[in-house]
Amino acid sequence: MNARMPLRALTLAGAALTCLLPALQAQAPARRERGPQDAELAIGQEMFDQLKAKGEIIESSPLYDVLLPVIEPIMRTAQPRYNHPFKVYLVHEKQPNAFATPGGNIYVVDSLLYFVKNREQLAGTLCHEVAHTIHRDSMALLQKEKRLEKREIGAAILLGPTRAHILAIALLGRLHSLRYSRDVESRADLTGSDVCATAGSNPWGLVWLFQGFKDAREGEIPQLLSDHPNDQNRINALERHFREDPEVFKRFSADVASATPFVVPRNAPEVFMH
Repeated sequence: MNARMPLRALTLAGAALTCLLPALQAQAPARRERGPQDAELAIGQEMFDQLKAKGEIIESSPLYDVLLPVIEPIMRTAQPRYNHPFKVYLVHEKQPNAFATPGGNIYVVDSLLYFVKNREQLAGTLCHEVAHTIHRDSMALLQKEKRLEKREIGAAILLGPTRAHILAIALLGRLHSLRYSRDVESRADLTGSDVCATAGSNPWGLVWLFQGFKDAREGEIPQLLSDHPNDQNRINALERHFREDPEVFKRFSADVASATPFVVPRNAPEVFMH
């Protein structure tokens, strides 16, 4: 792929990016009557706009050339389980991370590509995030935190933003502070491992990532899927899941020596979206 290709060509469906919902005024009855899918798309678009305004979205970089071959099979595999097209964007932030937002956007922090030890660890992380989208976990997170949401809306309403804009700001904060419950994270682990297996990627990559977290010193653990010191619980749950469905998982090796090296260009140039 051409590293200078604009991001609008990187969607799974190849469709151009559009402004899906220009406004979601809380006081407009017609907006309130729209279904939950409209809310997902509106909040997802607002989150995209927030990241773009902060100058974090990478429009073109050679890093896409190494990311896309890993994530495209995952998105194709997961697409029948979600009713909006999956799209992937590289973003620039300090901590290695990946996060999913409503509407099908998957954001991968550039430093994550340098952090993972092999292709399978990266695929496992991405499958985990796609699973959050399939389960609509970010929307459930907003609904769960109604009191926080109302306080933030009360503070922001003086500036006149739309409801989707307010919720997008709140949700970005939640995703960056790892506010999912352990049960939600565990469910995403298991669904993510299923997606990885179907996509042809070794689901043991997620286990290997958690093992690295478990063995690392406290200060070395990034804000990435980390539930330290409970990583062993998640490893145990994944291994049990693999044993319970041998027809799906027996063809994959648990030996980290079988991992596929992941080579990333150093000091890759990045062009940010304006």
